[in-house]
Amino acid sequence: MLVALSDAQTQTYTISSPDKNIKVTCLPAIAIYNISYKGQLILQDSKLGVIRTDGDFSKDLKVIKVSNPSLVKEKYTMRNAKKENISYTATRRVIETANQSGKKMNIIFQVSNDGVSFQYVFPEKSTEIKHITSEATSFHFYPSTKAWLQPKTEAQSGFGHSNPSYEAHYMMDIPVGTASPGPNGWVYPALFKYNNVWILITEAALGRTYCGTALQQYSNDGEYKINFPEAPEKIGDGALDPASTLPWHTPWRIIVLGNLKTMMESTLGTDLALPAKKMDTSFIKPGKASWSWIMKKDDSTVFNVQKEYIDFAANMHWQYCLIDADWDQKIGYDSIRILADYAQQKGVGLLLWYNSAGDWNTVKYTPRNKLLTHQSRIKEFALLHSMGIKGIKVDFFGGDGQSMIDYYQDILEDAATYQLLVNFHGATLPRGWQRTYPNLMTTEAVYGYEMITFSQKDADLAPAHMIMCSMVRNVFDPMDFTPMNLYEVPHIHRVTTAAFELATSVVFLSGIQHYAESPQGMVHVPEYVKDFLRKLPNHWEDVKFIDGYPGKLEIVARKSGNTWYVAGLNGEDIPKQLQLDLSFLKNKKGALIMSGKDKNINPSFIQKNIVIPENGKLNIRLKGNDGFVIEFK
Repeated sequence: MLVALSDAQTQTYTISSPDKNIKVTCLPAIAIYNISYKGQLILQDSKLGVIRTDGDFSKDLKVIKVSNPSLVKEKYTMRNAKKENISYTATRRVIETANQSGKKMNIIFQVSNDGVSFQYVFPEKSTEIKHITSEATSFHFYPSTKAWLQPKTEAQSGFGHSNPSYEAHYMMDIPVGTASPGPNGWVYPALFKYNNVWILITEAALGRTYCGTALQQYSNDGEYKINFPEAPEKIGDGALDPASTLPWHTPWRIIVLGNLKTMMESTLGTDLALPAKKMDTSFIKPGKASWSWIMKKDDSTVFNVQKEYIDFAANMHWQYCLIDADWDQKIGYDSIRILADYAQQKGVGLLLWYNSAGDWNTVKYTPRNKLLTHQSRIKEFALLHSMGIKGIKVDFFGGDGQSMIDYYQDILEDAATYQLLVNFHGATLPRGWQRTYPNLMTTEAVYGYEMITFSQKDADLAPAHMIMCSMVRNVFDPMDFTPMNLYEVPHIHRVTTAAFELATSVVFLSGIQHYAESPQGMVHVPEYVKDFLRKLPNHWEDVKFIDGYPGKLEIVARKSGNTWYVAGLNGEDIPKQLQLDLSFLKNKKGALIMSGKDKNINPSFIQKNIVIPENGKLNIRLKGNDGFVIEFK
């Protein structure tokens, strides 16, 4: 009997990626897994399972059945991602288990060439609501691993008690196991490096039956565990922790593995997202927007300034103009309708700001309390649709509790009914929602450009921070950083060059890119830079990661039609001589825009024509905190 028990406890099952480079080894009886990459163990024995109020599914599991490895293949398209036509292939294996009381849980692994994904499924049927109190899931790293992590701010802290909103600087290149400075842990995506292998952790397929999770504050011995939201991160008496009837699928836990190129070109965050909801997509048009508030703040939300910004968008061939908080009081619905008609004549669509409201924030900005119920939402959205409004920006959400996650999706579904695009601010990480709800154009969930306009300290940290946000926060999900100031920021010394700022227009991904430049600032910009921004594509078809390192350097190439754009950012205040491998563009002619040499000119640019030689190598020199863009037709 002891021998039989020992055999059962040590029975292992493996799942390998199609190219055999990644291998997961699972011991389901004791709920343990580990991961190796090219024969090297990358993740030590880590835990699996969850704990429900009616049963423990994290230990003493009985294996009922294990499926043979099978190949999963899927193709889908997106217009709000790093690629348009996306293929996903993975090896799938289902491990059916039961806990000590006989209740069933399946562990599903899918291993692709770029990473490992797993989820838990409770296959039984029950109308009784079950509750998960915690996840045992962990990610156990070796001691020499380094980490790049963003702390999750504490619930009900910050402006108007509006945290957590995924707005903090990253802690970069820190020893694994470093405690988060606050009790709310670390947000996704979470980046690690062990030897020469990069590892990124996130989640996807966050539906209506789970909360958004994070990593816990403490990770003893380098073992990071799943963290549930803090108590205030919910709506009224709504659910905080996961609750659902059965059957029940949890979100996918995603572990991207490989070199930086693999990670930066991966689409796992949307590959594992829930498929697109059925909706009319004719109104969903990515684009670029003017926005007065970022530089001119609250006093700019008046009729004449917004008319000026509509003209600005039209002149730049941008599709949208965002009118921010208090528009209902300072401009009014009737005058907004007049602006919307005026904008339509100019080929520009209006986007309007809303306070998510409720008892989770004390922010006074309005409109407030308009989106809290289905009835009030459809009344407001029907009015907006009749006015010709193209989209909404909803701000100051209250966290990751299940009821708050439900609220996000209520807004998205009702907005789609009335053909409204959506931008979430003061919000959680989308976790692939832009695939499920194609009308979700972008989400803040980042310590963005507004912070640079508020603080010289944040402006000084901006170059490294922007690269971190681009490479980690923006790796799968659209990011409304609101980038690109080319002339000057009032009362702030911008440490980035204008060429760095211009490059963010290509490097950063957002379904609608809200630019930080003003009409007055754009007057100082050379005409060829304006033309570059006028012609810049509204969505991308493909991506190639050229070179980079988190917080220090990023060079990417993006394709639209027959045109490739190559853009680079230097996140350090030191000159860099780069040799870029652009073999896929050899013999191609390009138009390079980079920093000029005359420091007395602001902004300082030069443009020149280049040809990529036969060997595919391009030598380029960047100043400190500098950047460049190249257009190859």
